[in-house]
Amino acid sequence: MTEWEIRGREFGNCNCDYSCPCQFNALPTHGHCRGLSVYEIDEGYHGTTRLDGLRAGGVFLWPGPIHEGGGEYFHIIDSRATPEQQQALRRILRGEDTEPFATVFQVFSSTCDVEHAPVFAEIDFVVDIDGRTAEAKIDGILEMRGAPIVNPVTGAPHRVRIVQPSGFEFAEAEIGRGWSKVTGPVAYELADSYGQFAEIHLCQTGVVRPNG
Repeated sequence: MTEWEIRGREFGNCNCDYSCPCQFNALPTHGHCRGLSVYEIDEGYHGTTRLDGLRAGGVFLWPGPIHEGGGEYFHIIDSRATPEQQQALRRILRGEDTEPFATVFQVFSSTCDVEHAPVFAEIDFVVDIDGRTAEAKIDGILEMRGAPIVNPVTGAPHRVRIVQPSGFEFAEAEIGRGWSKVTGPVAYELADSYGQFAEIHLCQTGVVRPNG
């Protein structure tokens, strides 16, 4: 198994309500799952290949809850990546070189039956985790937008965090709302639904936590 580690930031959007039940081991809001994420790697490596500054994403669809399987997906790889970096990112995103169920990448890929060809493209992405805002655009493939939850009475931003001491994606995430439109191999639209803004720090054994 090739050792790897990435540290960066993520914006994710799915079709569940703001309080995505999947984060609490409950069934998804609508009984099925549509979800996508975009990542920016501040620093990282796979073996001897550096991944600093690269971006990537994944678009997923499951006919029921994620753990029941039967899903399909495709990945988006930063067009700036060299062939070696492309291969490294693909191995990480597909859950290869990873202990079973240790990362979100491994869990998601293992619950999908269909993997579409990856898309290699320029990924425009900005995220403000503390402010719960994000924008992502990949020409001809997807557009994403994230914003804070708004109090329906006062109009003030409403702040919520999810902390997962034993999760497989993040240690802590700010929760907001998101909008997405995907026109790639897996196509759908999401509107005013669950959004998460998180720092990610992952390796082949799972989430890297401050206490080790």
